[in-house]
Amino acid sequence: MKKVSHITVLLSAVLALAPFALAQQNQQGEQGDQSKLVEIVRNATNKYQDVNKAAAAGYSPVLGCVSGSDHGAMGIHYVNTSLLNGPIDATQPQALIYEPTSNGQYKLVGVEFIILASALPPDAAPELEGHLMLYVDGPSASRPKAPPNRYGLPAFFELHVWAWRANPQGPFVDWNDHVSCASDKE
Repeated sequence: MKKVSHITVLLSAVLALAPFALAQQNQQGEQGDQSKLVEIVRNATNKYQDVNKAAAAGYSPVLGCVSGSDHGAMGIHYVNTSLLNGPIDATQPQALIYEPTSNGQYKLVGVEFIILASALPPDAAPELEGHLMLYVDGPSASRPKAPPNRYGLPAFFELHVWAWRANPQGPFVDWNDHVSCASDKE
C-alpha cells in the first residue's frame, strides 16, 4: 500500500509541475526570439559604432536627444530618410540611436525601425521577425486633421531594439532607463 501512495504522490507532483515546465519552456522560446532579432541587429549595425560611419551611410541626426517625460530616454536618432517608406528589413534600420557621453562622443545604444503608415496598405500590422511594430498616430491621408504626435510626424509604425544597451524593461520597449540625455551638448 505504501508503494502505491508514494507513486501516487510522485505522479501528482509531476502532473502539478508540468504546466510550470511548459510555461518556462514557452518563456525560453520567446526569449530566444528576442535574442534572435537583437543578434541580427547587432551584427548589422556593428559597423556604425562610429557615428561618422553612420553619417557617411546616409544617417543624420533628427530631433536632438529624446528623453522620456517621466523616465528614461531614447537618445539621438540618426535617421536614413530614404528608408522611411520601407521595406522593413532587420539588417537595415531606419534609425540608429546614440547616447551622448560626457566626453562629447556618441555611443551606439540601439536602433529604431520606422515606416510611415502611408507606405502600407490600410489596416496593416507590420512586424519584424515576429515582433509587431507600434502604431504612433498622427496626420494621414485618411485622417488629415488628426492631432500631431510629439515628433511632428505623420502617422507611423515603429519598433525599438536595444541591441547595444540593456533595457531593464525589455529589448523592444521605447524608453530605456539606462540611457540618458544628460551629456547632450546640442
